[in-house]
Amino acid sequence: MVLLASPRAAAPAQVNEAIRAIVASGEIATLRWKNFSDRRNELKQFYDPAMYAPAWFNEGLPDKKAYQAMDLLADAETEGLDPADYDVPWLQSRLAAAAKTPMPEAERAEIDTALTLALFRYLTDLHSGKINPRDLGWALEVTPKHNYNVARVLREAIARDALAAMVAGVEPRLPLYRRLKATLVAYRRLAQDTSLQSVPAIKTKLVPGQPYEGAAALARLLTAIGDLPANVPAPADRYDGALPGAVKRFQESHGLLADGVLGKATFAEINVPLAHRVRQIELAMERLRWLPDLQTGPVIAVNVPSFKLWAFSDPQRPGEANLETNIVVGRAVYTRTPIFMQDMRYVEFSPYWNVPPSILRKEIIPKLKRDPDYLAREDFEFVGRDGQTSTEVSDGTLAGALAGELRLRQRPGPKNALGGIKFVLPNSMNIYLHSTPAHNLFERPRRDFSHGCIRVADAIGLAQFVLSDQTEWTRTKIEETMAGGQHQTVQLSRPIPVIIFYSTVVIERNGQVLFAPDIYNDDPKLEQALATATRARR
Repeated sequence: MVLLASPRAAAPAQVNEAIRAIVASGEIATLRWKNFSDRRNELKQFYDPAMYAPAWFNEGLPDKKAYQAMDLLADAETEGLDPADYDVPWLQSRLAAAAKTPMPEAERAEIDTALTLALFRYLTDLHSGKINPRDLGWALEVTPKHNYNVARVLREAIARDALAAMVAGVEPRLPLYRRLKATLVAYRRLAQDTSLQSVPAIKTKLVPGQPYEGAAALARLLTAIGDLPANVPAPADRYDGALPGAVKRFQESHGLLADGVLGKATFAEINVPLAHRVRQIELAMERLRWLPDLQTGPVIAVNVPSFKLWAFSDPQRPGEANLETNIVVGRAVYTRTPIFMQDMRYVEFSPYWNVPPSILRKEIIPKLKRDPDYLAREDFEFVGRDGQTSTEVSDGTLAGALAGELRLRQRPGPKNALGGIKFVLPNSMNIYLHSTPAHNLFERPRRDFSHGCIRVADAIGLAQFVLSDQTEWTRTKIEETMAGGQHQTVQLSRPIPVIIFYSTVVIERNGQVLFAPDIYNDDPKLEQALATATRARR
């Protein structure tokens, strides 16, 4: 679509030429981020169609769209962004001065270009995030989002007098993002309440019925965050009554063992400053900006820190997930689950487990050297390049396995580490979802125990979801095939996107706020990356 030049193209040539010169220079010295050489081409695309006429002035004075744009920039904090990063104080003061009396052309040109630049920066940050997730090791494909044509979007919004709709259209279209945005407002308000700043310390853990001088302060906090109903009275000097139940709810929503005991770990979470919770929400919103826009249709979402998987028939529709289940993820120290997105394409019933080389070298080979019977006892076998199998443990087979001439696999059956089903999303990292015989781990509040792959508690429910349009795959047939011991591959009728993401805050569809442990210490890394990106822009 070709946009017609604005009627203001006839503005004094001096203003036009001043804007052209500013764009060519790539710098406005008085801005917080004065250098904008990285935005010069986009500014040219924006101003060229109107012969560099000012976009935000009319007859020498700021027009209504300039003030609408300023309102949007000043409201950036509702998106978890800092208005100062878009030179809002500078722009507000200059526009106020320009409204009183017409300014010289050079000053109008500077304000006009600065406002356009601020919107470019804001819209880009809102659409795709302030940093590239690959800088943090996320294996996400970011090119589609980074190809966003901000100049065209802004010109079209101005032409249609639709700046507010433009902002709503570029923010992530994920329901979770909208819920985080609403929660951010609430937690900012809580963070400003001085009566919620701290809860008196405990000397030892508290069980229901014990005296506690901080009971009133604890009740006040738990009421404010929604774990204790406002109309339920709580003791003023004793850990009793409704308080233990409210603490259980708090523990459940903070990744703790929900036993109602006010111990060291629970007390530490209770006294996390609410301002820190605000920042957690802001970081969660930044991470969601990195994710691709989802189309209609089924999708599977995995959040590593909360150890949860959700399956949605359509993530854009209101309502609960079709499936929500606990998961086990990669160990924090050695075998972290990578963050990426890939399509699930098929499932394997009664799968073989092909042991990855790293596990073979570090774990299995040392065990076989100590105990050769381990191979047969755990249903392992060596497989040659010709497909021939061997259960002999010898110097030759061990050396062949280490050299890559033989691979080690575990046969289908009750001892198989993958359980009865494997959900395959082809990727170079050899990460997939699977069932497991070790179901006891799903009951623990912290569940980072795997070698990187994702163990699914309700694997049967997930199989029903991904095979739901293949009517022959009833729950009974799925269970029988998982237990049958005969390897079978079933192609999905259509690929299903699987998003493996990382957020220490999740808002359930019922509005419950869940703060997850930062098991991979990713929040401080993101903070550092954001700080580095901010310094680089100056």
